[in-house]
Amino acid sequence: MSPEATPPEEETPEKAIKRYRENFATEIDGIAVYRMLAELEESPARRKLFGELAEVEEHHADVWRQKLRDAGVEPKERGPSVKARMIGVGARIFGVRSMLPIVRSMEAGAYVAYMGQDASAQAMAPDEREHRRTMSRLERTVDADPSEAILMRESWHRSAGSGTLRASIFGASDGLVSNLALVMGFAGAQTESSLVLLAGVAGLLAGAFSMAAGEYVSMRSQRELFERQIDLERQELEISPEEEERELSLIYQAKGLRKEEADLTAARLMEDPEVALDTLVREELGLDPSQLGAPWGAAIGSFLAFAVGAFVPVIPFLFGEASTAYVAASAALSAVALFGLGAGVSLFTGRSALYSGARQVAIGAAAATVTFVIGRIIGISTDL
Repeated sequence: MSPEATPPEEETPEKAIKRYRENFATEIDGIAVYRMLAELEESPARRKLFGELAEVEEHHADVWRQKLRDAGVEPKERGPSVKARMIGVGARIFGVRSMLPIVRSMEAGAYVAYMGQDASAQAMAPDEREHRRTMSRLERTVDADPSEAILMRESWHRSAGSGTLRASIFGASDGLVSNLALVMGFAGAQTESSLVLLAGVAGLLAGAFSMAAGEYVSMRSQRELFERQIDLERQELEISPEEEERELSLIYQAKGLRKEEADLTAARLMEDPEVALDTLVREELGLDPSQLGAPWGAAIGSFLAFAVGAFVPVIPFLFGEASTAYVAASAALSAVALFGLGAGVSLFTGRSALYSGARQVAIGAAAATVTFVIGRIIGISTDL
């Protein structure tokens, strides 16, 4: 959604018109996004802020509209792009706050692109920069409870340490519950042990590969988003080092340092661009550049966690026919594993291990019972 930087000296009239159209389309998207966010926002103060941001984008759109007319081209009035509409849909489903990092990235891209264009575009760049800062502030602040904002800012650091364990526990739980239900469905149909085993192994592999693929795509997309945000911050640091130094000073003033001390700290940080970038990324974006996540590691971890959980219900059927004793053994092993995983979940929820373990067993038992009964009904009807 961001325009492209185009050095003015390299532009022909045709390229200039193309750039005006692209910039105009970008501002139309910005208007639409902020209007959608304003419509969905519950806080009156934030709703008003989004409305004001939309008005600024409308002013920008008027500039590009007039530029096109001055070039002898009537601007084509259009609706928002598919990407802008997707942001609106995402805000409606997942909430306005979940879309703010995307909007922030969009504004950062617009700032960098406008700074590489002509004087008219460069005059708008500070607005785009301020919009990006506004999105960053909105991500970190919560109207109802200031302490929640602190928790949100610290979530990046906590998730890096506990994310792998949490993902492993939930991955194993998914594998265990889903494959237990599948195995019990086939066992209820009173099929041969080899078929139950085949169903269990197939469910294990299909589910594990699905989990791994989903985790890889999710982590890869998240990492690319974070890398883009860091790269945009690097470009801003190169384009406007004085502004970034001032921003660092403001950050440290907000932490309680006097202006003179904050200015001195910011100046020292700016002596090393990489240190300054690392600080800005951590303080402004809330990211830890060293912990962006490893897509392949997450995919392999999810595959193994799901496979381990899914293997438990299959174990008894490796040694004999699908008799009542082996079905009971599969259920018992699964119950023990479910309780252990539920107790593991209590590490994150704060609930008692006994309660969490029993709840997990109840969920797994309910799923297994339903599929067992359905399998028994289908098996009987087939015999008839």
